[in-house]
Amino acid sequence: MGRGVRDAEESLARAFEANRSRLLRVAYATTGSLIDAEDCVQEAWLRLRGLDDPGTIRDLAAWLTTTVSRLALDALGSARARREQYVGTWLPEPLVEARSHDPAERVTLDESVSMALLVVLEQLSPAERTAFVLHDVFGVPFPEIAEVVGRTPTAVRQLASRARRHVEDGRPRTPATAAEQRDLVEAFTAACEAGDLPGLIALLDPDVVLRSDGGGKVATLPRIVRGAGRVASALVHYGQDPFDARPVDVNGAPGLVIRNGDDGVVTVIAFTVDAGRITAIDGVRNPDKLGRIPDLD
Repeated sequence: MGRGVRDAEESLARAFEANRSRLLRVAYATTGSLIDAEDCVQEAWLRLRGLDDPGTIRDLAAWLTTTVSRLALDALGSARARREQYVGTWLPEPLVEARSHDPAERVTLDESVSMALLVVLEQLSPAERTAFVLHDVFGVPFPEIAEVVGRTPTAVRQLASRARRHVEDGRPRTPATAAEQRDLVEAFTAACEAGDLPGLIALLDPDVVLRSDGGGKVATLPRIVRGAGRVASALVHYGQDPFDARPVDVNGAPGLVIRNGDDGVVTVIAFTVDAGRITAIDGVRNPDKLGRIPDLD
């Protein structure tokens, strides 16, 4: 291999790596799965390397975004079929990061991959979800999205508009800052540890929902629990067993990693907060979705 060829390959690899983070976010927001997202990004790299002359691509970032989006749309279609056979409630695979030592480093919540948004996106068709993610979250123009979903730009605009209405109906009207959510999560943890039913109810929105995803692999809630009283009672009941709770960031917002003291089962909890109260608690327990939790010891 000549020096010029090696230099060209190294340059291509550097350019791809510069786009990797954004591509992962696009694929993850589209599929709700880190595993699927990484597979899509890796396949895009293989396709890029397989081109006769990658240097002829005029806008590499746009080409990669289109390629990854097509792969993610295909993966989402396959995943929908698998989820029809899923045991219990399906929740997105959580993105867990160790809590920053300096709270100032995280001032705002990252809505582009929030659990609240991903749960709402599950209600959309694959084409609607793709149109919304690419246009409203990542700013991709409608003509480029049309190439991904195989529709006209006008049709894509309508898809994004319908999706936007669904998302607006489901997202918090008065979302919390990172500091506000940290305080709520700390108060939530303390109330659970103390078995403080009134204290828990005070933190919850009257219409709060509690969802739990075990995938049939571990014990979990048989159905979604709704209402502050029922949710608080369920949490106090489960909190009677010993557990270790560690603060983390889940999909860009303060959350928890909980390890049961009896059986060691791990639960990642994401919170949705609106107008100062917790409106949704999403607990992922399926071990297949928890292989990427950082070492918190």
